[in-house]
Amino acid sequence: MRREQAKRERRFAKWGEAVAVALAERDAMVSDCEQRAGRALRFLIEEAGLSTQEALAWCGDDALTGREVYRLIRGIADEDEGGTGGDEDQGKDSPADAPAPMGPAECLPE
Repeated sequence: MRREQAKRERRFAKWGEAVAVALAERDAMVSDCEQRAGRALRFLIEEAGLSTQEALAWCGDDALTGREVYRLIRGIADEDEGGTGGDEDQGKDSPADAPAPMGPAECLPE
């Protein structure tokens, strides 16, 4: 009976770990996407000279709010000022230079 209980607990621990890993991957992916969006918005507003409303128009009607634009740009400014190991200039010249998104890893135990 104890052996079965231990086996069951190990199986649950594997599934619990799979959930934790998947959520961490999701959070990393969201962060990466927000960084790329912030860089692109910063380019549109600061480098290309568009107003926030003009930048919003280029992003699609319902894609963002002004508040979201400022949050995304502020996230980039915080990253750049924090010294992230030399990546500060990455994405300034062209939003197309941003890294491509990566697909989620397979993380569920068998």
